[in-house]
Amino acid sequence: MLQPLTFQPIFKERVWGGRELARLYGKKLPPGGRIGESWEISDRPGDESVIADGTFAGKTLHWLMEHHPGELLGDAKPANGNRFPLLIKILDAREKLSLQVHPPAGSAAELGGEPKTEMWFIADAAPGAELFVGLKRGVTRAIFEKKIRDGGVADCFHRVPVRAGDAMFLPSGRVHAIGGGLVIFEIQQNSDTTYRVFDWNRVGLDGKPRALHVAQSLASIDFHDFEPAPVETGFVADGKIQKRPLVNDALFNVEAWTLPSGAGASLKPNRLQIVAVTRGLAGVRSGPGSVDLSAGQFCLVPAALERSEILGKSDATVLRVEAN
Repeated sequence: MLQPLTFQPIFKERVWGGRELARLYGKKLPPGGRIGESWEISDRPGDESVIADGTFAGKTLHWLMEHHPGELLGDAKPANGNRFPLLIKILDAREKLSLQVHPPAGSAAELGGEPKTEMWFIADAAPGAELFVGLKRGVTRAIFEKKIRDGGVADCFHRVPVRAGDAMFLPSGRVHAIGGGLVIFEIQQNSDTTYRVFDWNRVGLDGKPRALHVAQSLASIDFHDFEPAPVETGFVADGKIQKRPLVNDALFNVEAWTLPSGAGASLKPNRLQIVAVTRGLAGVRSGPGSVDLSAGQFCLVPAALERSEILGKSDATVLRVEAN
């Protein structure tokens, strides 16, 4: 019988990364590097999350997909190659990321990639931090292409000031970039296809310019996607808990919950869910299995668990992610 699962993070050095994940969440980062990504729940080839403790400690998430798919997924659909459907990360952007796009489902295979819809939850933001999301109103493909040639394509992007607690939905085909000074919880399809439009004329960790993918980007961009706004929903009381819907998509649903110390809330029965703590301390309990989580930690709740709940160990904010 599966129990609530935690995993060892996979750290990724990035030219735009930093060390904030150690300061904010106590992550034991490898020394010296600029760590831009912590892959918290991953079933990518070569990057398969390892279970941290419990009966299956040392086994990978992909091993679970091979040996316990029904118990793990329930009605949720696997990704291509019988992979786990979601990829969950924390991003530390000390500098701007590249201006980029992910291919939509209708054209991804033709372009040699995988579709990627995602959402961002802003966990920490420096004063003046911003996102680049969607196109400025009136930007056409012709204008966009001219700006690429002129080196001014960043002028085509809609800029959105953000602060901690904001959320942004990014369907595949939406141009975007993360600005500097942000720590973000990212929920996404199990995909790692990114097409870069512009990378600020910088070099990568190897000292060489990073590759651009202009033709693939132009084939992927939704040129009718103007000036999207952050998620505008508010919190609604459910007993002692406050709940805020963030994403309701065919791929995944995401809610933010605030739980005062001592309060508890039931998770949906027989659904694959992930609990991510963005602030404070919380616990996940299911029968005899229980997991305590601090900020920056994640717990996968298999679909086979019929009765599971989140408990506030201190005043906490969590994301409840449900795979579809």
